[in-house]
Amino acid sequence: MTKILILGGTGKTGSRVARRLTDAGRPVRVASRAGGFDLDDTTTWAPALDGVTAAYLVEPDLRTGRLPGFVAAAVSAGVRRLVLLSAGGVGEADDRHPLKAAEAAVRESGAEWTILRPDWFAQNFGEGPWLPAILAGTLALPTGDGRTPFVDAEDIAEVAASALTGRHHGRTYRLTGPRAIGFGEAAEMIGKATGRVIHYADVSPEVHIGHLIANGVPPGIARLLTGILVAVRDGAVPAPTDDVERALGRSAGSFEDYVTRAAAAGAWT
Repeated sequence: MTKILILGGTGKTGSRVARRLTDAGRPVRVASRAGGFDLDDTTTWAPALDGVTAAYLVEPDLRTGRLPGFVAAAVSAGVRRLVLLSAGGVGEADDRHPLKAAEAAVRESGAEWTILRPDWFAQNFGEGPWLPAILAGTLALPTGDGRTPFVDAEDIAEVAASALTGRHHGRTYRLTGPRAIGFGEAAEMIGKATGRVIHYADVSPEVHIGHLIANGVPPGIARLLTGILVAVRDGAVPAPTDDVERALGRSAGSFEDYVTRAAAAGAWT
């Protein structure tokens, strides 16, 4: 049976992909820094790839150059199927985007491949970078009144697991929720579900970049992430797609459903 390697196996999508595959009885190897795997250290690659025939690829730090090398090593080691977690805006980005090279490497690898381009994760509000702001009561972002179709990481994981086990070869999916909402509306939904008062504040890109850098984000990545948020403010985010439904045969989960589920699980307590 195919052994499947999951990069970023303790992250928001990787952990969910690993859980789905394990629940289905598939042999999984989770690769993470905590487990001794490091994309910067090529000596950790061969042990991770030993016996693996499919791999879920994640670039956790949005760094250029690491995944293309890993893709080449994976194919040389016998990996026959690759599923890449890319990002929603990569299709419209110029060649400087760090995931452009990763997408090209996967497509040109000679292996079967699927590329996932998700919108902003709904889980960013309950597990990721915006959780401290939600708990503090003020979500400050450079997004103005812009709207974006947040996607549930459970949907991403289900598509990835399906692709890793034999479907969707040669497909690029832009994964979104069913409708676009603003960050203020998202904060309001979470507030209603939790009884918290959560304010949304529009801030300048410069303020947001400074905040990220002050919290340890490298300047180049801080500018990249802020630019993606500014694209939301400017209305440059494409409309919601039906790619989750095309991939899974069911509708994408809504942000409302995510909030209800996360609140019940204690995400904001």
